Formats: sequence, structure tokens, C-alpha cells
Amino acid sequence: MKIRSVNPFTAQVVEEFDLQDLHHCRKAVERAREASEAWAHAPLEDRLALIEKTGRVLERSQDRYARIITEEMGKPISQSRAEIEKCAFLCRYYAREAPSFLQDEPSPTEHHDSYVTYEPLGVLLGIMPWNYPFWQVLRFAIPALTAGNACLLKHASNVPRSALETERIFREAGLDAGVFQTLLMDARTTMRLLEEDGLDGVSLTGSLSAGSQVGAAAGRGIKKLVLELGGSDPFIVLDDADLESAAETGLLSRMINGGQSCIAAKRFIVMESVAQAFQEKLVRGLKSLRVGDPMDEETQVGPLAAKDFVGVLEAQVEDARQKGASVVYGPEPPEGEGFFFRPALLTEVKPSMRVLKEEVFGPVAPIVVVADEEEAVRAANETEFGLGAAVWSADVERAVRLSRKIRAGFVAVNDMVKSDPRLPFGGVKKSGVGRELSHFGLKEFVNVKTMAVRR
Repeated sequence: MKIRSVNPFTAQVVEEFDLQDLHHCRKAVERAREASEAWAHAPLEDRLALIEKTGRVLERSQDRYARIITEEMGKPISQSRAEIEKCAFLCRYYAREAPSFLQDEPSPTEHHDSYVTYEPLGVLLGIMPWNYPFWQVLRFAIPALTAGNACLLKHASNVPRSALETERIFREAGLDAGVFQTLLMDARTTMRLLEEDGLDGVSLTGSLSAGSQVGAAAGRGIKKLVLELGGSDPFIVLDDADLESAAETGLLSRMINGGQSCIAAKRFIVMESVAQAFQEKLVRGLKSLRVGDPMDEETQVGPLAAKDFVGVLEAQVEDARQKGASVVYGPEPPEGEGFFFRPALLTEVKPSMRVLKEEVFGPVAPIVVVADEEEAVRAANETEFGLGAAVWSADVERAVRLSRKIRAGFVAVNDMVKSDPRLPFGGVKKSGVGRELSHFGLKEFVNVKTMAVRR
């Protein structure tokens, strides 16, 4: 069986790859186990030198990696380039900060010496999505490798070139071949590996159903687990907000990466007194979007990553229309075979509509009108997800006060939610468990070992 890399703009197959069977993948786990011993016991400064070099490799070939992203999942080339820049920053950040994150922490007791030390768990599996094909992998792998773990990658099946290129980056940086390996395996083989004893932990970014299955398998095997399972992020606009800035930032948050982002602004919750003015500004921005060839530097919205995704979005919008929503469309996509969905804004939406009940992974922006800030908070929390949220107000103290009532792992005030290596990232409710990035993410896959010494 083969997996294909398909260009979403042309709908043409770029390259095909053979799937790797269970025997091959088990051998990879064995290689990782052998390599992890030397890697874990290498001086931290040696590991960090290779992490820093990984960042330089990314910077040196930034345009080539960006082109692979765009050809494989349709992200506009300027955004693909920004993704690689962010990956390089991630490497520099951990190379600089890891010594303080991993140093022993004294904890005085009656013992002569008592402290906490951080040791790697061993061999980890990362199950990663296609929407940020380099960033998602590296935000899992760089902290894990920094701590001394070995990593295996099971990437989304529609981005095999990105998956293999990531492995080459680590090779070029000088990492041992067993320390980071890409496995082109299917879901069945992945679950078999999870059920065996070779892995010590797993990190998944993906759908709720995938997270449930992986979480159950990890639980049966008593394996450390981090899950990031998506969101339906509210973007709250209060009556004293800067509407121009809120509309501009909100549209960017909703439309970046073709709307295919877990932390996109997926529900615009706007107070009634400013709803019409905000909507007009959002519509103006929507109609000015550049939709087209993702290789064009001026393109803001490219095709969706796969043909099937277009049908899902069409069904979600049609459900809203049939239940009374009004639809305002943005620019027509170009003619051709590309997997485009025309950007859209929905008004008069109701809680029963799929665009509010489900995660909408594409360029669709529903507006919910509320009477006051209490109703805004209720609407924001009316979801099974709890990844991110944004609150806009000229009164920062007011916005912060409301933010404390929102059940989410990240709240941005007068800004959009975006992951940052310096800040922990993750959600509550069904958006997942655990954290990535910052020192919190680094310590997800370590043994927090207590040492108590008497002399």
C-alpha cells in the first residue's frame, strides 16, 4: 500500500511512498531504544549544540522547506516561510533556556540533601497533524529531545514529504539516526506499537476521536500522554472594543492557514450595541481577501489541504443556512481542480447549528450576538472544547476579569491566540490534557525524580 503527497492547488500527485509494516516499525523502536541511552547520558551542552544547529539548518534552507509545505498542504507561501522561521526560533529558545529548566531544584527537608532532578523517560511517539507540518512536529520533538528522549514520528498521511524532510533536518544537524526517526505507518500499525512495551510516552495533536483511541491505548499500557485535540475558540468583542483592530485581527485569526488551525477564532461573540458596526468591518475585510495560488506571495487564503475537507465545510454551512443563518461570501476562488472553499461569514446563527456545535476547520466565520458580558461568557463556555479564547475591550482590567471566567488553556486580551515557545500551550475540557512549550512542555516527558540523601 502507498501513501500520496497531493498538491491541493493542482490536485496532482507529487510523490508516492510505500507504507512501512509493523516489523520495520518495531525495528525502529529498537534502534530508538539503543540510541536513547547514549543521547540521554550525553552532556546537556552537547545535546543543546545539536538543537541549536537544527535551527541553523532550518534557516539555511527556509525557502525549500516552505515550498514543500505549500506544495503538500496548500498553505500560502508567505505563511509557510513564517512557519519555518518559528521553528528556528523554537530551537534557539530551548538551546538557550534548557539549562535553567533542567537544573536540579533544591527542596530542603530534614535530610542532608534533598532535591528534584529531571531525567528523560526514554522513547516517545509523536502523532502529528498536517496543518502545520513542520511546527507541530518540532514543538513536540525539540523539548523532548532537549530533555534527552528519543523520538519517533507518525505524521499525517497527506504530508509524507514534510515528515521525511524533518528527519533529514535532524540528520543534517548531526543527530544520531536512532534519536529521531520518521515512520510512514498507518493507524493500525500505530495502535499496535502503542499496545507494546517499546514506547514510554506518546504526544498526539489531532481529532477528538483519534485522541480518545490513543488515550485509551496509552492508559492500558500506563504510558505518559499529552493530547491536543482542537478547539472552537471564542473571539469576544465587548461594547468598548477598538472595532477596527478587532475586526482586522479577528479576520486574520479566522483565515490564516485557510482557517485550518486549532486556535483560530472560530466563534465571533459580539455585544449587540456594536454588532452591526463590527460585522460591517469584518465583511469589508472578508471581501478584500486574496484567494488563489498559494505560491503567489500576495495570496492570503489558499486551498484546503484535502478534497474531502471541502465537502465537510459545505455541509456545515448548508446546515446553518437551512436553520436560518445568512451567509456572506468572500472572493470567488480561482477556476481549476484545486481544493478551494470560498471564505464565508455567517450571521443569525443559533446554538443548534453545526458551525457552533462542531469544530469548523476552514475559512468560515459565524457571528453570535449577545446582550451583555455575562451572556458573552456563557456563550464562550458553551462548547465541549477549551483551547483558546480572545477578549477585546478598551478596559483591560474588564477584559482580564472576564477572561478568568472563560474555561480555556489560553486567553489573549486585545490580540489573537497564537502558540509561542515561551508560553505553555494546551487546553481543558475536550481540547486535551497536558501542555506543550515553555518549561511546562519540556517537563511533560521527564521523570521528576525526588532525591533524599542522608550522610
